[in-house]
Amino acid sequence: MTIKPLHDRIIVRRLEEGELRVGGIIIPDTAKEKPQRGSVIAVGQGKVTGDGRKLPLDVQTGDSILFGRYAGQEVKVDGEEYLIMKEDDVLAVIEAVSPKKPAVSPTKSKIAKKKKVATKSSTKSRKKTKSR
Repeated sequence: MTIKPLHDRIIVRRLEEGELRVGGIIIPDTAKEKPQRGSVIAVGQGKVTGDGRKLPLDVQTGDSILFGRYAGQEVKVDGEEYLIMKEDDVLAVIEAVSPKKPAVSPTKSKIAKKKKVATKSSTKSRKKTKSR
């Protein structure tokens, strides 16, 4: 069965978080807080303004989002739990960050050479000050 939200509503599947352990004690499901992160399954056509225009939604199908703790209405369809909420209940869209390339750092041998040069020049300047 497919679900199609109306107007500015979206359908979200909560992303399950891993098992929570506090001091080696496993917290039961009933005591856990529900995650505030989800994946958008479907989006409506858009918000209708007072003059009849439709404003498209900023959220798209497949986006990972953050939403408020009490946002949306929980529904169960075909054994799956979903949230139906307005786009206004979405706090943020989580964008995937591409891994950064590590900055090019000097190799250990170059660092060692710089240290040797620095120690040689400092000992030369010490010898000159002692001889005066």
